[in-house]
Amino acid sequence: MAFSRILGKVGRQLYRPWASCQAPLRPTSSHTIAVEQSAPAGTGFPPLQTFTEEEAMMRDAVRKYAQERVAPLVSEMDENSSMADEVIKSLFELGLMGIEISTEYGGTGSSFFSSVLVIEELAKVDPSVAVLCDIQNTLINTLMSNLGTEEQKAKYLPRLATDMIGSFCLSEAGSGSDAFAMKTKAEKHKDYYIINGSKMWISSAEHAGVFLVLANADVSAGYRGITCFIVDRDTEGLEIGKKENKLGLRASSTCAVNFDNVKVHEKNILGKVGQGYKYAIGMLNGGRIGIAAQMLGLAQGCFDHAVPYTRQRMQFGKRIFDFQGLQHQIAYVATQLEAARLLTYNAARLKEAGRPFVKEACMSKYFAAEVATLTTSKCIEWMGGVGFTKDYPIEKYYRDCKIGTIYEGTSNIQLSTVAKLLDQEYNS
Repeated sequence: MAFSRILGKVGRQLYRPWASCQAPLRPTSSHTIAVEQSAPAGTGFPPLQTFTEEEAMMRDAVRKYAQERVAPLVSEMDENSSMADEVIKSLFELGLMGIEISTEYGGTGSSFFSSVLVIEELAKVDPSVAVLCDIQNTLINTLMSNLGTEEQKAKYLPRLATDMIGSFCLSEAGSGSDAFAMKTKAEKHKDYYIINGSKMWISSAEHAGVFLVLANADVSAGYRGITCFIVDRDTEGLEIGKKENKLGLRASSTCAVNFDNVKVHEKNILGKVGQGYKYAIGMLNGGRIGIAAQMLGLAQGCFDHAVPYTRQRMQFGKRIFDFQGLQHQIAYVATQLEAARLLTYNAARLKEAGRPFVKEACMSKYFAAEVATLTTSKCIEWMGGVGFTKDYPIEKYYRDCKIGTIYEGTSNIQLSTVAKLLDQEYNS
């Protein structure tokens, strides 16, 4: 299986930055037993944190990979606002950029839930790496696999699984939460379209080799004219704009992407003309579970750095962990983390089972972002002065978490969607 590649490439021990506080690998606890097992008679379904053997191997291998191959580069990548080429290369080598792509196309052939576990584990070490993996798997690969023609899949999926980053172009300066107020247009000419417009805040744009671009092919039809186009990076008229200088996720590139008379053949339409808005909504619903996994992993990674520190730091003759005031705070945050994990895993399992999951996806994304904000803030307080310095990774987690309340739907958008769905439930 493809994940065996991971196990074979992470054995060597490398220098780890911030050595004085680098969190050790956490042992598998009793509530995350990683085996596929039937529930005992009369007990119903297994716990949400019961994993198949494949899921457990994937999670554990990625955890080790992230600690040994990514952690040594995190501080430098954040400082330079640049993803290391060796990190990108290793993600592809280990099959982590094509988790759900069929083995027929060179992918790992695994599941959506495995993608969630991978994103969570990467985010524990560096959320910037996690977002690169997240977008590739939950948006780009899924759209191409579900909507692509045989010709499109044969052309792009093997590359997406092995060496090419994809980028999803939806947001514009005037269309954020109101995503379909977009101004980018695609004008039909014979058997091709001419795209003009600009996209903003496009993740992975700096390194992307292909862009999935939402543009309106029929302005008179409003959002029902929105269509998804496959645009190669080297297409004439496509220009990558300035990279944003951001608060957090600094190693993940975020750029404007401009389209000046970009010619795209009609065979590069992904799906059907005028159905782009449906595809975007569908992908964002699933993508929100990926964001929840990012925020969950980020918060857990921060927590795993801070708690050992509280067990070592001595004040007034005892560990600061032994003060009841701090114990209660730590226990409260641990409870919130567990709740976020269960919400995220439940949403992922629902999606994978083909059951309604939109409400649960919104809940998990909203709650995990809130928990990440709480956790990172508290961890800085628990660590005191050192938590406020760049010598320790806590302040980076604090900066990285803020985007969780903004992208792929702000927290208010999540709450509005949950309320709308609740209204429908009580109306039935």
